[in-house]
Amino acid sequence: MSRLSLSFACGLYDRMLPLYTKDVVPDGIDLNYVVLDDPRQIFDRMAGGLEFDVAEMSSSEFIGQQAAGKCPFVALPVFASRVFRHGFITVNRSRGINGPKDLAGKRIGVPLYTMSAAIWIRGHLQHDFGVDLSNVTWVQGSINDAGAHGNPAPPPLLKPVKIETNRSGKSLSDLLDAGEIDAIIGTDIPDSMKRNPSVQRLFPNFREIERELYRAKRIFPIMHLVVIKKTVFERHPFVATSLYNAFVAAKALALKKMKYVGAYRYMLPWLMSEVDEINEVFGGDPWPYGVEPNRPTLEALTTYLAEQGVTAAKADVDKLFAPTYG
Repeated sequence: MSRLSLSFACGLYDRMLPLYTKDVVPDGIDLNYVVLDDPRQIFDRMAGGLEFDVAEMSSSEFIGQQAAGKCPFVALPVFASRVFRHGFITVNRSRGINGPKDLAGKRIGVPLYTMSAAIWIRGHLQHDFGVDLSNVTWVQGSINDAGAHGNPAPPPLLKPVKIETNRSGKSLSDLLDAGEIDAIIGTDIPDSMKRNPSVQRLFPNFREIERELYRAKRIFPIMHLVVIKKTVFERHPFVATSLYNAFVAAKALALKKMKYVGAYRYMLPWLMSEVDEINEVFGGDPWPYGVEPNRPTLEALTTYLAEQGVTAAKADVDKLFAPTYG
């Protein structure tokens, strides 16, 4: 029987690399791995033109589209990107921001209000630190470049939010440096932090906060999942199981290689202590796939999406993903 040829657009992450090198091959599938290390480009090309059969996709954009009944994809409980986000909140201390609650009523830059990173950060601020964000003005734009962050088409918000588009000709970083906005949340650190001593992380001890978040709530924020074009899945439903099993195998191989400390695989001088911490905090696997190991994280994400007006109601976690049998 001939194998099904599918294109797959994704960053070349360690947990995906064995699929690129063909050390892991999905059953019945010839996977053409299209390496794109700019996630926004993948999202825009996939959402705008359905360019790929399988792709890395923003979790918030997928869930928002699915909830609106306008989603041309099905998703796998495979998480291409996960990032703790407390270290990605930067503030200008000269604007009177000394703690989280000082963000109330401020002007805060964000690449895209509905992006997964912003959803998570606002959720943490509201739920874990009691921050009132109801009167914040959100200024959308690229963090370290002038202009917009990609070319997304997010669903309309279902709750009123004060959002402005940055048309100043400056980056959000420059606006923060000048005190024209008070803070930035998102996916990058503003360049102005390197030159302005007043521009600092809101949480200098972000690693400790994030570790305790995981220990207390078992939440490790999911940024990107993997989607399959619905037309492909409907014609060839076996691809969900085949791909899921392959992603699991690829991640297991990457984790095995990372944990071999005879010769460090990554340029991390204290990799051995990092591996020790992974074993102690995460039970050896910091990146589980599937629904059940990620239920606390997925329940938090769907709660935040509803609270922030991206979805009309909290999505049912058990209905987010295509059925798989791996």
